[in-house]
Amino acid sequence: MLGILRRYLRASEGTVAMIFGLSLVPLVFLSGAGVDYGSAAMREAQLNAIADSASLAAVSPAMMDQGDSASITAATNYFNAQAQAITGINYNTNNLSVTVTDSITTRTVVVSYTAQSQNFFPNVLSVALGGATTIGLSGSSTAVGSVAPNINFYLLLDTSPSMGIPATSTGINTLITNTSAQGGCAFACHESNPSADNLGNPKNLKCSDGTTKFPSGGEDNYAVAQCLGLTLRIDNVRAAVQSLTTTATQTAQNYSAHYQMAVYTFDVNFNTITSLTATLSTVNSDASSIQLYEVYDNNNATSSYSNSDEDTNWDGASNGTKTTPAMSNINSAMPNPGNGTNANGDTPQEVLFIVTDGMIDQNVSSQPAIAGQYGAYCCSGRQQSTINPLNGSGSEPDKDWCTTIKNRGIRIAVLYTQYYPLGTSNSWFNSYVAPLIPPSASQDNIGARLEACASPGLYYAVTTDGDISAAMSALFQLAVSTAHLLK
Repeated sequence: MLGILRRYLRASEGTVAMIFGLSLVPLVFLSGAGVDYGSAAMREAQLNAIADSASLAAVSPAMMDQGDSASITAATNYFNAQAQAITGINYNTNNLSVTVTDSITTRTVVVSYTAQSQNFFPNVLSVALGGATTIGLSGSSTAVGSVAPNINFYLLLDTSPSMGIPATSTGINTLITNTSAQGGCAFACHESNPSADNLGNPKNLKCSDGTTKFPSGGEDNYAVAQCLGLTLRIDNVRAAVQSLTTTATQTAQNYSAHYQMAVYTFDVNFNTITSLTATLSTVNSDASSIQLYEVYDNNNATSSYSNSDEDTNWDGASNGTKTTPAMSNINSAMPNPGNGTNANGDTPQEVLFIVTDGMIDQNVSSQPAIAGQYGAYCCSGRQQSTINPLNGSGSEPDKDWCTTIKNRGIRIAVLYTQYYPLGTSNSWFNSYVAPLIPPSASQDNIGARLEACASPGLYYAVTTDGDISAAMSALFQLAVSTAHLLK
C-alpha cells in the first residue's frame, strides 16, 4: 500500500486539466469585470464631457446677459438631451444638479450628476458584487464666466468761474495780455453787468475771425476770450462729456454691459443737466448746455443777491434756490449700489465721476479763522480752500462727503483740472491758490485732497495744455476695468 501511495504522489498525468479547471472560475470573473468596468469608465468619460459642455453652455455670452434661471435651464436641457442618448446607462433626470453662483463680475456654474452603467455580465458579477447588476457613475464640472457689470455713472462737473481759465498756457498768456487794465487777469469771468466793475477791457478788439468788436470797450473777460478764440477749461469739459458718451456706448457694446449716465454741474447751485438715462445720445445733446457760471458783477450773483463771490458751493450752506450745495444733493441723487449683474432683483453699480479744479469758495456756518496747507476759513463764514481741508467728521463745513459716499459702496472717480501758476496780480489766486501748488508748496495740496477723495486707482490729473477728453476717457476705462474691486 505504501508503494502505491508513493507512485500516486509522484504521478503528473492530468494536472494541467485539473489546474485549468480550477482557474477557469476566477478567469471568467476577471474577464467579465474587466469588460464591465472598462465600459463603465468609458461611459463616465462621456458623461463628464457632456457635463463640461453643459456648464460652458451656461456661461456663454448670451447666458451671461440673462438671469441665473436661464443658465440653469440651458445646462439642464443640454445635459439631459445628451446623457439620455448614451446606450447602456440608467440615467434619471432627477439625478442632475445644476447650481449657479454670481459674484460681482463672474458667474460660476457647477453641473453634477449620478448614473449607473449596465453590466454585460450581470450574472457573473452579481456573485462578485453581492447581487449588483450595474456600476455607479458620478461626476461634476465647473465653469466660470466673466461679465462686465452694469454701471450708473453720475457726472458732477465744476462750472464755477475758475473753470473760465484758458485751457492752454498760450491762452492764459493771451488773456493776461488783453486784460492789462486789470493788471492782467487769467480768469475769463462771465458777467452780465461788467460796466459796474469798470474792467477797462480794450475797445475795438480784433477777434480771431478777423472782425473787430467792442467799440465802447469794457466787455467782460469771457467776451474777450471768445473774441480771441481762446478755448477755456469749461469748453474742454463740455466736449469731453460729449466724447465720453461715444466711449461709453462702444465700451458697453464690447463688454455686453448696460451703462446709464446722469450729468450735474455745481457752482453757486447744484444743477441738473440730464437725469439718469440709458439713452447716451440724450446726454450728448444735453451736454451742449454746460456753460460757465455767469454772475451779475463782482460780489453779486444776481442783481438782487450779493454773495461775496462765493460761487463754488461744494458742501456749504443752503439758501433756498439761491445756493444749494453739490455733495449733499449728489449723495441724495444716487441710490445704494447693487452688484451690477443681471440676476433678478439686482441693480447696477454706482460711480460718481467728479471733474473739478479742487478749489471751493462757499459760505459755511461761522468758523474760527484757520490757515494751513489746505486753505483757510475767514470772513464770518466764508470758506476758501481745497475740499475737506479739515478732514473731519463733524458738522459742516468739515463733513467728509467723499468718505460718506464711498462708505455706501459707491466708487468715486476724480478728474483734476490742475492749476497752473498764473503769474498774475489776481489777488484771489495769489492769496488762496498759489500757496497750495508748486513752486510755493512742496506738493500740489489741491491734488492731494482730490486724490484722497477718489477711490483707489480712480484719480487722474490733467495739466494745463493736457487733453481733458483723453483724460476723461482714460478715467472712465479705469472705472469700468476695476469694477470687480467694489467688494
